[in-house]
Order: sequence, then C-alpha cells, then structure tokens
Amino acid sequence: MKQARIGIIGGTGLAEALLKEGDGEPVEVDTPFGPPASKPILANWQGAEVVFLSRHGEGHRFSPSAVPYRANIWALKKLGVSTIIASGATGSLREDFEPGHLVLCDQVIDRTHRRESTFFDQGLAVHVEFADPFCPRLRKLLAEAGQQVETTVHHAGTYVCMEGPQFSTRAESNMHRQWGGDLIGMTCMPEAKLAREAQMCYALVAFPTDYDCWRPVETTRGKEALLKEILSNLKTATTHAIRLIQETLKRPGMFEADCACRGALKMAIWSDKSKVPSSVRQRLDLLIGSHFADE
Repeated sequence: MKQARIGIIGGTGLAEALLKEGDGEPVEVDTPFGPPASKPILANWQGAEVVFLSRHGEGHRFSPSAVPYRANIWALKKLGVSTIIASGATGSLREDFEPGHLVLCDQVIDRTHRRESTFFDQGLAVHVEFADPFCPRLRKLLAEAGQQVETTVHHAGTYVCMEGPQFSTRAESNMHRQWGGDLIGMTCMPEAKLAREAQMCYALVAFPTDYDCWRPVETTRGKEALLKEILSNLKTATTHAIRLIQETLKRPGMFEADCACRGALKMAIWSDKSKVPSSVRQRLDLLIGSHFADE
C-alpha cells in the first residue's frame, strides 16, 4: 500500500533551509479558500514522500495574521498529506527554555482574533474535540527522535499564540507567564485547529530564538548585537529542527493510520446531514465527503 505523504510546514528560517535539502517539484493547488501561501513542493526526503510548504510564502510575504491558513492546510490535504510536522520560531517565557532548544508543544492558548479559524463557517455546524491540540502519537515519535539531536528537546510546552504583528508589551509578557505559558508566538493558531478539522495528525516543533520582553536585556548591549544573536539562535535551532525531522521520518510509526486525529469528524458534525445544502457538501467534499456517503 502506498505510504501517505508527510507535510512539513516551514516557518521563519526552516522553510528556506528545507528547500535546500533536495530537489522537489512545485505544484499548483486550487482550494476553495484561494491559493496557499506558496506552491507546495513534492519531494522524496529521507526515504519518505514529503510535501514542503512555506507558511509565510516566498520572501516571507505574509505576516502571521495574513497567512492563508485554510488554503495551506487544504492544499496539503488535497495532495494526500495525512501527517503534518510544523515549525515555528518563538520567544521564550521560561528561563529554562533557552534559545537554541527545541520544544514539542502539547498545549496552546489562543489569543488570536482576526483570523478565519474553521473550514465550517457556513451551512453546517462542526465541533471537533481539541483538548489535546497536538497529536500525542506524533509528539511521542518526535520525542524519541529527539534523543539523536545535539540540543535539549523539551517534550511539552504551552504555546501562547498572539495576534501580532507587534510583539508583546512587558505587562502582557508577564501575564502570559502567570497563565502558565512557556512560549510566545504568532502562527500555530488557527493552523492546528484546521489540521484537526481536516483529520490530520499535527505536531509543532517550536524553537525559542530569544527571551520575550519579561526578561530584562543587558543595557550595555546594542540592538544590532541583540538582533545578530537572535539570527544566530535561529540558524542553530533550524539546524537542530532539521535533524529532528530527519530522524522522525525514519520511524515506521510515522505512517500509522490508527490515530484519533484521523477520525476527528466522526462525532463532530452536529447538523442534520439531510439539511446541509448540496453546494456546501460539494465545496467541502474533500473533508466531509466520507461522512455524507449514505445521504
């Protein structure tokens, strides 16, 4: 049986680095939500069929609030992706989550408010379970692979997803710490929500590039020196993240079909299916077609 494709969503730093790893074929994908941020790249990497997607587009054209998240996830689903490993640069809200470390997030606090966060906004009501926003099975595989990476890999962490594009105030940063946040970023929501609605396994490899503004900065250091340090941390973390993904792709459990994520819609469609307009069913057939097969 043909192995399902693995989707790899590259955020700041990782997208460009991954595209240099090997030759791939860019493909055009139409979606009901417009074009994805960039053309997905089909490639064979580490012996697996993968689809690379740059979250922010070529040249980092899309700010976090403007990323076409629905089109991105739909495009990967349409290309046969069943499992997504995403990456994202973040700020650290914890002293022990040091720049250069990797974090396999297990929870998220969603503070976004300007983004389309569901595929099911018209014609039917769908409520997926989201208590565990990142696939536990996939996180376990990443944690096992992390033993081969030459940096600290934290097996859990709460990601606070803010709207942006401005960074936090110091008061907000301290509030996020009081809430139990470990990382602050701008991109994992609604990406993880949409992946769950699309019945795809999704895990996030986050890497802090600096400490958020809760931590005082040495007054003797200039802004240029701090920026240089952040970019250096990003480069180091990107190298570690690529190694982590490489090691994870070697694990046979990557292609396991028996995962709760793959049945996320089974009990989630609350609408009377006979009342759902045919136009809605046709538009969303990629996601809901199998659940309407008997209608």
